[in-house]
Amino acid sequence: MPTDRRGLLRYEQVIDLIDRYIANNGLQPGDKLPTNKELAELADVSLISVRRALDELERAGRVRRHQGVGTFVAAERILTSPALAGSLLATLTGGRATPEVETRVLEVRSGTPTREISHALALLGEAPVWCIRRLRVIDARPMISETSYIPVALAPELDREVAASGSLYRLLADRHGLVDSYEEQHLEVVKPSTSDRKLLGLTTRDQVVRIRGVSFSVDGRPFDCFQQVYPSDGFAFYLSGRTDRSVLRVTHAGAWGIQGDGPAGRTTRG
Repeated sequence: MPTDRRGLLRYEQVIDLIDRYIANNGLQPGDKLPTNKELAELADVSLISVRRALDELERAGRVRRHQGVGTFVAAERILTSPALAGSLLATLTGGRATPEVETRVLEVRSGTPTREISHALALLGEAPVWCIRRLRVIDARPMISETSYIPVALAPELDREVAASGSLYRLLADRHGLVDSYEEQHLEVVKPSTSDRKLLGLTTRDQVVRIRGVSFSVDGRPFDCFQQVYPSDGFAFYLSGRTDRSVLRVTHAGAWGIQGDGPAGRTTRG
């Protein structure tokens, strides 16, 4: 592939041009970039080189493309360390300035868990669990879809308590003695479900990072089987943790969910 006098490939020339265009014009996240045709003319390259450059920038989370609308400067990715025990705010370890986080409780209901969740939580028979679905809104943008499955026996009144609580893990620790000591997690990049795509405002082209995990108390009791879904272009992940547990080796791939109905939750902040 041809290069310029600095040794840059043509698509790299386009990336360099876009970087300079953003800086010279003071563009901010959400601002629109020139069209592909305009970029090709500015860089004196083909549309193929422009598309390759935008592919690279989109994978790096530096631009967002919306079909039929255009290409926009993306917000800086949030650096998160999901392996840290505790609340969501405790896992936001860097990147942009500490964001404003709003928690919306979408649903709280009980039911019989799937075999995979029952195994991960070491439940016997058809012991019921609470299913708690929440949406995390960061700096006014829906960013994380979360679902927790917690044994009803460990927190019998959770359906009444969770709507009034800012932090689920603080509630579990303060009222039920369930302190998050460590977690096991399984992370993969997948296509979002229809529900998560609507919640997070994603398109059919977008991918998400899905984390499935189990939280353990100080005495080694599993008390929360959780799933978190992040837009893949919005976050960077730092992972470090224990290696001597293996519950998710047999549970991460199967179906996660419950059967049964219960009361819906309300919006709260946390």
